[in-house]
Amino acid sequence: MGMKKDDLITIKIEDMSSEGLGVGRCDGMAFFVKDTVIGDVAEAKIMKLKKTYGYARLVRLLVPSADRVEPLCPVSRQCGGCQIQAMSYEAQLRFKEEKVRNNLIRIGKFENPPMEPILRMERPYRYRNKAQFPVGTDRDGRLIAGFYAGRTHSIIECADCLLGAEVNQRILSIVLAHMETYKIPPYQEQNASGLVRHVMTRVGFATGQIMVCIVINGDSLPKSEELVGNLLQLPGMTSITLNINKDATNVILGRQIKLLWGQTYIEDTIGDIRFRISPLSFYQVNPLQTEKLYAKALEYAALTGTETVWDLYCGIGTISLFLAKRAKKVCGVEIVPDAIRDARENAALNHITNAEFFVGKAEEVLPEKYKTEGITADVIVVDPPRKGCEESVLATMLRMAPKRIVYVSCDSATLARDLRYLCDNGYELTKCCPADMFGNSVHVETIVKLVRK
Repeated sequence: MGMKKDDLITIKIEDMSSEGLGVGRCDGMAFFVKDTVIGDVAEAKIMKLKKTYGYARLVRLLVPSADRVEPLCPVSRQCGGCQIQAMSYEAQLRFKEEKVRNNLIRIGKFENPPMEPILRMERPYRYRNKAQFPVGTDRDGRLIAGFYAGRTHSIIECADCLLGAEVNQRILSIVLAHMETYKIPPYQEQNASGLVRHVMTRVGFATGQIMVCIVINGDSLPKSEELVGNLLQLPGMTSITLNINKDATNVILGRQIKLLWGQTYIEDTIGDIRFRISPLSFYQVNPLQTEKLYAKALEYAALTGTETVWDLYCGIGTISLFLAKRAKKVCGVEIVPDAIRDARENAALNHITNAEFFVGKAEEVLPEKYKTEGITADVIVVDPPRKGCEESVLATMLRMAPKRIVYVSCDSATLARDLRYLCDNGYELTKCCPADMFGNSVHVETIVKLVRK
């Protein structure tokens, strides 16, 4: 008689899934168990069985892992944001290094990857400069703001996320008090009624500038001048805007911004480069670690001042502008026109004149410039989305034959796949460094250096 739903099993957790579930084996089957960490021995109840794996719910810990710590956040179990807050920071770092190493060995077929120690955070809390709080009501109809529970759209009340800036709590209490005073209803997803959808905040850690953007299902916010007056009591307030989003969608931001007070952007710096950030522009959420990551990218690029560098998937030009200070010329390519506009503005803001930006797909722009203008690349830097590089981009990179390729990745599985392709076609993987940009979550960035054989 095999296992069945609702059976109790005893299981030792030996790994974590990419979503942060503990993974262990029982009777040859893999089970995913939420709220467990590597090293736990747990009693769990089978919730769902597939052919080769199943899901189980933690009933009780029999032997807690030596790496287990008490999460600082009271709602860490319910909230979908921090998957591994119950692991000590040292254990989190080991887990992330192993994840990268295993992907390179298993998927990339690199027998002994040239790993450097992970870039660690000074402290894995209060590092996020951006927060988006959905607004709604609890069962008793009381106004709340917080975060979505994992895989759902039910709001877990949490005004003070420990990953975010401390000022967020005060901003939320001011906005919710304003809504209560003037009976302003929160948005209801079920029937697309109500007005206030989200409160988004951004803080320039280096500049102290604060942005508040209120996302509404309408064209205006009642008594907004009073809300502005209350928000201005917070030192550093620089930008107060409305974002208009009337679509029945779960996309947070609409396209239209209305200025309520101040300016439509704040500024912040990474290293010695200044960036202008609007509510809609992409910006690194952990600027302190980003500086370490980019310093590593610069080290791997090994620039002497004579090189032409191509930065593919350049976004608002964050890496491009860093590289421009050390290169002869940098060319950035990005498919999002708004991001390229931001990149050009940021270049001007920093008086950088040797960076050029092109809108389009890397696999179209590169061959075109190569063919019509004979532009070659000494170094190519890529920082693609989670799905990795399109094969056409990799093929184009091989045709350009740069001396070095620096690949920055937010998913080491697709990274390993792409590295295999490049290393089968004339490149050698010489260095690999994981970077912890998102402490207490399962995500890990990786940066690698490839040299042409």
